[in-house]
Amino acid sequence: MSYLLIIVSAIFVNNVVLSQFLGICPFLGVSKRISTAMGMTGAVTFVMVIATIVTYFVQKLVLVPFGVTYLQTISFILIIAALVQLVEIVLKKVSPPLYQALGVFLPLITTNCAILGVAIMTVSKDFNILEAVVFSMSTALGFGLALIVFAGIREKLDLVELPNGMKGAPIALVTAGILALAFMGFAGMV
Repeated sequence: MSYLLIIVSAIFVNNVVLSQFLGICPFLGVSKRISTAMGMTGAVTFVMVIATIVTYFVQKLVLVPFGVTYLQTISFILIIAALVQLVEIVLKKVSPPLYQALGVFLPLITTNCAILGVAIMTVSKDFNILEAVVFSMSTALGFGLALIVFAGIREKLDLVELPNGMKGAPIALVTAGILALAFMGFAGMV
């Protein structure tokens, strides 16, 4: 039951983008087309889960035992940046088609604060490794859900006649606000 609670909470109730406002830059920047939103979702899911696992073990095996937990944020940032670079190098050598598909999104993930936020949240919530992986995967799916729904809405908005002052960023922000309100309706579930 606890894992189901983590999943529902991370995807719907405490959505990382719409409730906690982490990862707003890719949410607004990569959400113009569903295809790019799906590519970003895949890349974020992969990096978020791997980063959570690595940062979890660094926290438990290095930072806490040596009493240097004050280095948590900087070490997590360095781990995420190194991990993204490592994934990029490995994908370039092992699977060039996958690298081509994710190539545009991988550098963007380095600066995605949702990745760092999830790594810090798993430590602060004192999850075990399995709960941390479930939480990170669910959070990434929630990020993807919000991103893909938002991209679909933005694609439909391109077909609608809007006043000149509402075209582009203004209508995107209004739509994001309405989408966040819609996700607030799930707040009573958990």
